[in-house]
Amino acid sequence: MEIMPAGSRPTQPANPAYFTGTVLQDPVIAAPDGTRLHALIVHFAPGARTHWHTHPHGQTLQVLSGVGRVQLAGESLREIRAGDTVWIAPGERHWHGAAPGVAMTHLAIQEAGEDGMAAHWAEPVDEATAKATPT
Repeated sequence: MEIMPAGSRPTQPANPAYFTGTVLQDPVIAAPDGTRLHALIVHFAPGARTHWHTHPHGQTLQVLSGVGRVQLAGESLREIRAGDTVWIAPGERHWHGAAPGVAMTHLAIQEAGEDGMAAHWAEPVDEATAKATPT
């Protein structure tokens, strides 16, 4: 067992190669070698978002605060709010982030694939897609 005291792992800016806008990440767990669990608390400034991406074993998002958006490729944009849980199946191409004008924080939980990667990243989400009216 290992206890990681609060504040012992600093907040990090998200990699700008995979995100648009201001995004900060607080690590929850990157499981040790031999296991694949990854979890982060991700803070999105208003309008900030991920690029399009997939996860080899899927992803669970638990919205902790604010209002966000999530979209699967080829489907309508959806609004998510504090308390919502989102399951994204393995290989589903998607993006998620904060609504325009409102910040959003979520817990993201995913497993790494055989290549050690928990996500496979693609191109940025364009402004028109990110600012569309959700269903």
